[in-house]
Amino acid sequence: MCWANGPTSLLTSSRSPKISVKFFALLLRVRGALLPPAAVAWFARPGSIWWGFAVVHLYYLAWMMSFVIHGTTFSDTEQYRQWALEGFNPPDLEGNISPWVYPVLAQIPIFLANIAGPDVYLLIWMLIITVLNAGAMLYLTRGTRRVSGIAPAWWWLVFTVFMGYLSFARVEGITAPIVLVALLFAAKRPLVATVLLSIATWIKVWPAAVIAPIVIVSRKRVKILATGALVSAVVVLGTFLAGGGNHLFDFLTNQGERGMQLEATFSTPWVWLSVFRIGGAKIADNPAINSTEVYGPGAATAAVMMQPLFLLAAAVAALLLVWALRKGAEREELFLEGALMMTTAFIVFNKVGSPQFIIWLAPVIIAGLTHDWDRWKVPAALLMAIAVTTFVIYPLFYTPLIHANPVMAAVLTARNVLLVVLLYWSIRRTVELARRPRPVTGTVSAPAG
Repeated sequence: MCWANGPTSLLTSSRSPKISVKFFALLLRVRGALLPPAAVAWFARPGSIWWGFAVVHLYYLAWMMSFVIHGTTFSDTEQYRQWALEGFNPPDLEGNISPWVYPVLAQIPIFLANIAGPDVYLLIWMLIITVLNAGAMLYLTRGTRRVSGIAPAWWWLVFTVFMGYLSFARVEGITAPIVLVALLFAAKRPLVATVLLSIATWIKVWPAAVIAPIVIVSRKRVKILATGALVSAVVVLGTFLAGGGNHLFDFLTNQGERGMQLEATFSTPWVWLSVFRIGGAKIADNPAINSTEVYGPGAATAAVMMQPLFLLAAAVAALLLVWALRKGAEREELFLEGALMMTTAFIVFNKVGSPQFIIWLAPVIIAGLTHDWDRWKVPAALLMAIAVTTFVIYPLFYTPLIHANPVMAAVLTARNVLLVVLLYWSIRRTVELARRPRPVTGTVSAPAG
């Protein structure tokens, strides 16, 4: 085990078997309002999770088929299909094809989905994500997690009910299950986790928020850094050998002059200025990168300042983890709390703020719930509320939002406030871990009596 020399390891502690018991006992206490005891018992069975998995995924498959039968796509998958057909950064005089904005490994699923032709692109894309989700679900509910992983798995499925319109249509749907498996590997096989996280980062940058806490907390940080560097070197070399070296850093250079995106946390003041039409503030499209942004007094300055603020927030979060570790925080818990803090900071201090960013938080919450349900039920509830409000924003009422509807502005504000609360919770928990006495390692307490 890489975190410490104690008798338990991340996600398999002595508390874990009690997780599902407590969760389903809660359902029994309110069975009159929810489900009869027999139904609750069924949901607690390990095999039941696969019925839930099938229902959720078949629903989205059926919904996506309404597009497939017409040879069309949904949401960002249209952009992906155009990239698969036209290649990187094709000339497009009408501005319908955005430049390539992802790290190079994202081309693997994006181009693979076109293997059966453009007419069924969305179907193949959906099946790729379904296979990845099934693999992650299997690993979540096998072995020592056969019981403790059930309740977190059901939480994941409920989360997918609200976020599936995004996760099945964006690259986040590819990276999220990979990150979840990496988190479940992290304690016993940190180098395997690093390989998975490095691959995921070369698909979409956000998993770097999980790599940072591993490097800080693990005793094998040198090997972890070397492993990450080796994976990156293989990716770079393979890209050059494939003739794509000129596009290696397109995800950094093709973002254009981004402004403050509509859904970003720090865009909230300009959203309300647009609602009340103050100072010429407005919400409008940025066709160069196919995004919706806010404009008004100080918005351009804020967009420029967000990048250094983002880097500062990441640095402060890293320093807080180092401080907590030196104060004697338990490594296992500090890693998960740090992953949540860093990932949430990546969202809160981001000037982009697309709704699919909420998917970044799900793997960390699922791993946390598997580790200690009682400790992680608060952030899990917060993230579920964030998912519900995000669902109201997209896909339900995004058009009224971009037309500065005050009700939708209030929903977006509530969602952003919840994100800030989640960040505060993760920071507070990290500080608490630093102030908690270091546990005695290498011994197991005898049971009373």
